[in-house]
Amino acid sequence: MSGQVIVVDDEAAIREAVQQWLELSGFRVQSCASAEQALALVDRDFPGVVVSDVRMPGSDGLQLLDKLVALDRDLPVILVTGHGDVPMAVQALRQGAYDFIEKPFTPERLLDSVRRALDKRRLVCENRQLRQQFAFKDSIEGQLLGVSKPMENLRRQILELAATSVNILIRGDTGSGKERVARCLHDFSARAGKPFVALNCAAIPENLFESELFGHESGAFTGAQGKRIGRIEHADGGTLFLDEIESLPLAQQVKLLRVLQEKTLERLGSNKSIRVDLRVISAVKPDLLDEVRAGRFREDLYYRLNVATLRIPPLRERREDIPLLFEHFARQAAQRNAREAPALTPGELARLLAHDWPGNVRELINAAERHALGLSTTEQEGGSLSLAEQMEAFEAQCLHNALQRCQGNITQVMALLQLPRRTLNEKMQRHGLQRSSYRPAGSPDDE
Repeated sequence: MSGQVIVVDDEAAIREAVQQWLELSGFRVQSCASAEQALALVDRDFPGVVVSDVRMPGSDGLQLLDKLVALDRDLPVILVTGHGDVPMAVQALRQGAYDFIEKPFTPERLLDSVRRALDKRRLVCENRQLRQQFAFKDSIEGQLLGVSKPMENLRRQILELAATSVNILIRGDTGSGKERVARCLHDFSARAGKPFVALNCAAIPENLFESELFGHESGAFTGAQGKRIGRIEHADGGTLFLDEIESLPLAQQVKLLRVLQEKTLERLGSNKSIRVDLRVISAVKPDLLDEVRAGRFREDLYYRLNVATLRIPPLRERREDIPLLFEHFARQAAQRNAREAPALTPGELARLLAHDWPGNVRELINAAERHALGLSTTEQEGGSLSLAEQMEAFEAQCLHNALQRCQGNITQVMALLQLPRRTLNEKMQRHGLQRSSYRPAGSPDDE
């Protein structure tokens, strides 16, 4: 497909003809009978163009143009009229119209204008995404610590997805940082100035779910003494984060699906539809498709929520990040309690690297805080280690330090550790260390 086009015209015959021309040329087309319908389909991330008639009942094409330009001054709007004259064309172009076409027009004239407008829009969207990624690169590294390749990939995926408006499903083990990732998706998006609303679905009693999500009017049920704004409505314009989405009752799954489809909700005890604009980020521990197959989760809602998936790697898959994370959290805990964190002994460091961390970052934070307060040592983590296990952990740390010091330059690492290339490669492979995790961006390869 060549791009997205919204066609606005109150005359059904013209609307259908224009839609047919565009679709035959490979465009994805949505047609609207009024300016209000078109506005409901457009946000700042809309990747296409709008083609609108000027003379329409209610809001005309010039009024629609004003509203679209206020939403995004770089959105191409092509105006079409059978009553056009030079002053109107000049006025439309001054207001920000991309092009002005007078009826009757040939399909070729319209198609040429749409193609040029879409090319412009594509460049604008790509440049915005690149600027956003550049601006947020340093700050996201401060939010999601780690030098490992899995963490580099995760940060890159977050910045790419933050620039879109799609719903996202986050998969990760307990304690891996799913809410932190959701926060980053919100903070580095165009919705950052609007609310981030988090709800743990497993923590809400089933009889309170509907009121919690959708809100209620006064007197909607026994005990409803005043109007209450629900989590979905509170997240309007921003992001709704639903943790442990697999715990959402089936009855509420149906209602959430309707909100995502219609972009409207009704509070309990009210028949008034309220329009909402939000992005939904969900988090899950099990494979949600298994829940679908078991009949505990609706398949249609699954596909609505899972437009894109982010997997958070467990700590055991990025062991080279463990010393950095432990030091960071221990230092934070020490500062909060006005003391200095004790240095790690070689034995403690070996145990950190050898431990599997089933509780992931949450477990590591707990261990770092206890270490900073002197309440326990990491020698208690994971029981006793054999000499061989301690040696393996110490070797992994030595390799990590050398790769970090040499910025991934294998020739320098070989000289520093006095190891032949083949032996170094085997050890790095065994410990899951990758040279690319330590190389500065844009560095030339070395031998």
